[in-house]
Amino acid sequence: MEAELKKFQTLPPPSVCRLIDFTHADVRPGFVTNTFILTVSGDKPWLTMTVELYPLIYIHQPEYWGFEVVGCMSGIGLPVVIPYHVSIDISHHRGTKGIEVIGAHSRKQINVP
Repeated sequence: MEAELKKFQTLPPPSVCRLIDFTHADVRPGFVTNTFILTVSGDKPWLTMTVELYPLIYIHQPEYWGFEVVGCMSGIGLPVVIPYHVSIDISHHRGTKGIEVIGAHSRKQINVP
């Protein structure tokens, strides 16, 4: 499995997606016991950009499971700064201590029970 992950990581990155900055990240309990939701917000530099959170891939559970804040462009770009808010269920992607949000220029570790 580790060899397959290394092979995957050698593939070229996409040209339309990049890590982007975030200004706020927090984790809140879900409605079901032992579930948690990560919410991240900030400003995206393009109106036409979609922002999503992607959990990193690990062979062994880390202390802090990484989530990348990724912005992707499509079609004609409109360079207008606009707020974004994205959420993801992290119930099955938690490290032994919590999670880490990874943006273009910053990281934030959040402890999760």
